[in-house]
Amino acid sequence: MRRALLFAFALLALPAAHAADLQPFSASYTADWKQLPMSGTAERSLAAGPNGTWTLNFKASMMIASLTEISTLKVDKDVLLPQTYNFERGGLGKSKKVDLVFDWSTKFVTGTDRGDAVKLPLNRGILDKSTYQLALQHDVAAGKKSMSYQVVDGDEVDTYDFRVLGSEKVATKAGQVDAIKVERVRDPTQSKRITVLWFAKDWDYLLVRLQQVETDGKEYNIMLQDGTVNGKAVKGS
Repeated sequence: MRRALLFAFALLALPAAHAADLQPFSASYTADWKQLPMSGTAERSLAAGPNGTWTLNFKASMMIASLTEISTLKVDKDVLLPQTYNFERGGLGKSKKVDLVFDWSTKFVTGTDRGDAVKLPLNRGILDKSTYQLALQHDVAAGKKSMSYQVVDGDEVDTYDFRVLGSEKVATKAGQVDAIKVERVRDPTQSKRITVLWFAKDWDYLLVRLQQVETDGKEYNIMLQDGTVNGKAVKGS
């Protein structure tokens, strides 16, 4: 149960990856599981670093479980280029650790995933499991209606597909915001999991809500508590 909610949290942390000018942000979220009186918290941020790098940082915790996910990346000619990816989950009885390096000079991504060696050919447009969320955020901002990303997932490169469902108002603790509603597209013969995300139109398309329904019908909702975009506090109506 806790593992599934942390998995939903990780979707926050949610093409050739095109990006508009990146804007630094920070956001905190709360999460609730409808079937149990169980809640958790998460924080997500994007900050500029030296030599044109950016760091995307995600941390989540609930009860005795925790998850951290850190990506470093650069932007070259409007394309996101991951540099490193580190993921660690603990406190769930079965921990997980992933460390990847994206070497654009040799065009290989190398590292380890749960102790297993990873070495995959690297092509422009391939993303990690965190930076694709930035690509999605900015593709939604650009008005795209369907999006597809090539993502390093374990020892292979998987395709993540999304589609825009429309506009919708979302009531958050920061106020009511106008948002674009996006759905993860999955093959129903392979997975019946449902993932829906809402991005705030007036706040650089910051993720403000995520809803996930598991194959067993359990539902999780993650909601923005507060945030800043380019130093300005997020406020709804």
